[in-house]
Amino acid sequence: MHRLVIIEDQTAVREMLVELLALDKNYRLVGQCGEGQAGLQMCLELKPDLVVLDAKLPGLNGVELLRRLVRKLPALRVLVFSGHEDAVVVRQMLEAGAHGFVEKTAGFTEFKKGLATIALGGTYFGPAIASVLRNVVANPESGGSPDFLTEREREILQLVAEGHTTKEIAAKLGISAKTVDNHRTNLMRKLNIHDVASLTRHALERGLMDDRGRS
Repeated sequence: MHRLVIIEDQTAVREMLVELLALDKNYRLVGQCGEGQAGLQMCLELKPDLVVLDAKLPGLNGVELLRRLVRKLPALRVLVFSGHEDAVVVRQMLEAGAHGFVEKTAGFTEFKKGLATIALGGTYFGPAIASVLRNVVANPESGGSPDFLTEREREILQLVAEGHTTKEIAAKLGISAKTVDNHRTNLMRKLNIHDVASLTRHALERGLMDDRGRS
């Protein structure tokens, strides 16, 4: 029986996954949450065999969370189950270490196939994701350029773009406000971006945050 954690910020989707997997004797759900940082801590404490992960999460985005999980728990198998199918997000998640990626529009049957496949050591991609991957292979530039920001800079970029103040970011990350300002200055210099609105657009384009609820 595979020990499983679900990290999904949409409550309805998360609850449906919980109900679906409760009927399958191959899995035992050991944890669930809807926020990236909490998901990281949960996985580090519980050390599950499998994680079902959304690509866009509040607090710590799915790409950064995946990078940290793979580094700290190398035996972990991860299936991305997300409504975001653009080439940048798909490429980033795979480069970060995902073993499978199924689009939410494919439905739960496709999701179960993907989960079963990665649980047995394989890789699996839903039909829409497979199409995106073919396009990335044919047009490498469509997948976006390599991310050259540091782990901390990516984290602060996401929080700034989500509208958090310097003081709030410092409290969340357990660092000083001056350190936050220094990181923000460095990432703006690297990106050649000098205002929050442009930072937000960049974060959206790079898959570091969700655009739900934004105009």
